[in-house]
Amino acid sequence: MRPQLPLEVNLLQIKTKNISPIQKEAYSFKCCLLNIRSLGTKAVLVNDIILSTNSDLCLLTETWLSKCDTVPLAEASPDGYSFLHKSRDSGRGGGLGIIHCNKMQITSKNLGNFTSFEAFILNIKTDSNTIIVLVYRPPGPYSLFMSEFSNLLSDLAINYDHVVLMGDFNVHIDVETDTFSKCFTYLLNSVGFCQNVRGPTHNHNHTLDLIITYKVEIQNLIITPLNEVISDHYLITFDLVLPLRTHSQIKTKTVRHLDCNSASKFIDTLSKSSVIVDNHLDQLTSNVNTENNLDELTSHYNVTLRDALDTVAPLKTKVIKAHRNSPWFNENTRALKLECRKLERRWRTTKLQVFQIAWTESVNKYKKALFKARSEYYSTLIDSNNKNPRALFRTVAKLTNGNSDQQCKIPTDISSTDFINFFNEKIKNIRSQISASQYKPNTSLADPVSHCTQHFSNFNPVTEQEVLSLISKMKPTTCSLDPVPTKLVKSAMDVLAAPILNIINSSLLHGTVPDALKVSVIKPLLKKSDLDPHILNNYRPISNLPFLSKILEKVVASQLQTHLMHYNLFEKFQSGFRTGHSTETALTRVVNDILISSDEGNSTVIMLLDLSAAFDTIDHSILLHRLENDVGLTGTVLAWFSSYLSNRFQYVQKCADSTPSLYTEVQYGVPQGSVLGPLLFSLYMLPLGSIIRKHNVNFHSYADDTQLYLSFKSNEVSPMWSLISCVSELKEWMNKNYLSLNTDKTEMLIVGGNDADHNNILSSFNSMGIPVNFTESARNLGVIFDSSMSFKAHITKLSKTCFFHLKNVRKLRRFLNKQDSEKLIHAFISSRIDYCNAVFTGCSNCSLYSLQLIQNAAARIITRSRKYEHITPVLKSLHWLPVKFRADFKILLLTYKSLNGRGPAYLSELIMTYKPERTLRSQDAGLLMIPRINKITVGGRTFSYRAPKLWNGLPATIRDAPSVSAFKSRLKTHYFSLAYPD
Repeated sequence: MRPQLPLEVNLLQIKTKNISPIQKEAYSFKCCLLNIRSLGTKAVLVNDIILSTNSDLCLLTETWLSKCDTVPLAEASPDGYSFLHKSRDSGRGGGLGIIHCNKMQITSKNLGNFTSFEAFILNIKTDSNTIIVLVYRPPGPYSLFMSEFSNLLSDLAINYDHVVLMGDFNVHIDVETDTFSKCFTYLLNSVGFCQNVRGPTHNHNHTLDLIITYKVEIQNLIITPLNEVISDHYLITFDLVLPLRTHSQIKTKTVRHLDCNSASKFIDTLSKSSVIVDNHLDQLTSNVNTENNLDELTSHYNVTLRDALDTVAPLKTKVIKAHRNSPWFNENTRALKLECRKLERRWRTTKLQVFQIAWTESVNKYKKALFKARSEYYSTLIDSNNKNPRALFRTVAKLTNGNSDQQCKIPTDISSTDFINFFNEKIKNIRSQISASQYKPNTSLADPVSHCTQHFSNFNPVTEQEVLSLISKMKPTTCSLDPVPTKLVKSAMDVLAAPILNIINSSLLHGTVPDALKVSVIKPLLKKSDLDPHILNNYRPISNLPFLSKILEKVVASQLQTHLMHYNLFEKFQSGFRTGHSTETALTRVVNDILISSDEGNSTVIMLLDLSAAFDTIDHSILLHRLENDVGLTGTVLAWFSSYLSNRFQYVQKCADSTPSLYTEVQYGVPQGSVLGPLLFSLYMLPLGSIIRKHNVNFHSYADDTQLYLSFKSNEVSPMWSLISCVSELKEWMNKNYLSLNTDKTEMLIVGGNDADHNNILSSFNSMGIPVNFTESARNLGVIFDSSMSFKAHITKLSKTCFFHLKNVRKLRRFLNKQDSEKLIHAFISSRIDYCNAVFTGCSNCSLYSLQLIQNAAARIITRSRKYEHITPVLKSLHWLPVKFRADFKILLLTYKSLNGRGPAYLSELIMTYKPERTLRSQDAGLLMIPRINKITVGGRTFSYRAPKLWNGLPATIRDAPSVSAFKSRLKTHYFSLAYPD
């Protein structure tokens, strides 16, 4: 029997100083920062400053104290305060000192030595991973400082959740024209840091002392001039606010328990029901009313699958506790944990050494098993979501306690009914505000599109092999309307292929869509993550459709696209949802046109049109009229689309456990999130191109995003009136087609030109009653354009996003092997750096430095290399091309595809094959013509027709590659040898 301890031994004192009250939401410390310029004779004054400002933390630069001279710091520290000190390594001056109250648990850290500046790195013990860096940079050259400081910033942003850098940087941050100040500010913004000091901090009215934060809130910042006896720098006081860790609450959730054996059990259950499905189909096809038969067949299919799922995995209510086992905790680790506890109890009871040794060995074994289980869990998650970036992002954010799900931001006081009412009223208001009369196909107002003489009247039946191939390529996403999870459907295709094929072919044969496939559940999604979630107008409705509906739509879309491509019915400059077209090819053409125009000395006006709820205001009668007359759909095909658009219903369910709204009929629009929606919208907008061409204005469209751009000389007026008349006619056409041009969000950007040009353009649009919003930078298909086409704003925004994801990957790195870490880096980092990087080709190394910094940090995370190791061997070991070479690689890949019929026509027409006037050996070398240029610097670079030059510089063996894959392989090998020469 275990002996009882005396009562006073059991009543141990509980340490409570780190326990925060429930109402407390954050830690708050009063801080002061001062360049003291020799603390030796001013210790008493610093002591008085700390007490008078009631500071918890005092940070001093230029203490001028030696390593052993700590008496002045002790004199400066009031009662209840401690100090830390770091002297300058060599020379006179410098030195950093920290005085903090004892309630703050502060320890110093070592992140390396820096030759261009001093850094004292401190860690504050709070719920959050917070670090403070006190910096002093002596005046002098800044090239080495920028290199060392950039490495420090990237290291801090990746490894710590909350960072505060402060001190005397000797940067004239207040002088916007200062080159050092511009480079320093650009570096901070690109990594995601914020500079908080606004005002002079020196008696010469310069801002030298800075407080730079990363995900830390600074409040009540005050700059106070001091007597020069104390310092020629000003005293900065502020409140440092650090967040507390939040704790989850107990919740209940209704779930189905699906394990590794569920798929086989589900298939066995369905095998018994498949005969019923086949017999039911025979009975249905013998009846006359085919539309009712198809609805009944689809309903029977859903009921059969749902019943099978209920048999295999019935619904159960599960309690989700705040403190629960980790998701990687399995039967093996549970057994080892029980064994550890058993041996521990034996040792505590008997005090025998043999049980203590066995307990220690058991704990080590349990620790290794836990680490292995955690690594396997993360690896499985990454592999299962490897081809689904959105799901992968949600998974990683959840594992790192990130906030990734925008639906979680929806306030609880906004119900699903509020959403459905708002979305419906919004469409009604937009249509009622359009001043034009109802569009009538039989009137004299005809669309400026030639009528199609080639008809598409009947669908081709699909085979079982085609359906299986199509389903295997589809993402396993599940809608709440699906009877079973999509993964189970895909695993049971041997049983379900025949019923699915029957439903699809019956729909194509009779030209009808089952009613069960015309219901969609609307998920409200914030348009941007930084918008106020309490405002309904900040949400867009995203339609989630049943998996069977997606299969049917993909079959129809495939045959419709074949018809459109065969008869060349697509709009040439519409890149949305077309094979070989993308936002990158669209922006490459637009940027190419703008840079060519700038090379000729012209200015370019870019107008980004914004439509209000474009997909949701489409008129069904106009759409069907356009499909019949301009696309050539007749017979069963046209009847199928008429059935697809009619009698559609939708409801809102803002999250899985919320109460859904009532069903409402969809009278207008095509569903966002569907397969056919974007394609139908593109066909609805077909007349747009003819209207714009009539006014000699350049344009490009991607779904509902349309951009107009027009180049002109400074003294020319007529091009601008062409643009104005074009916009006026577009607005009139949109009104007749129930599309609303949102002038409040329509942005205009001018590349080149001067203030006089801006004023003339603005007055011209205002005189025609067309309000415009001039801007220095605007987001265009995911890339931020600026007035100088330098893309600095885009690179800055991109860098902030990448460093956020690098931090999350670093948190998981020690649990992952190298291959899984590289998958995460490619999903979150490389994909973003490579997105539309064709527009970066030819940019200076200075512009691409921030992106190269991201790639270097990502390489160090994967290889676990130290930050002071030379990066070139690390990149070479990963077989990664530097950012500059990746941009050129993308341009050459687009060139190869355009030359071989794999790229858009609007890129192919820009490429001119070199044809010498006389017979030369190079006439059959596959070279491209390099046009004459003026070599005018545009966007910080000399535009020199980069693509033809790069192409002609390639060896013939690469240019003559037989396939895209062979070209990419040979080109990467060639560039790898150039980037990393032996």
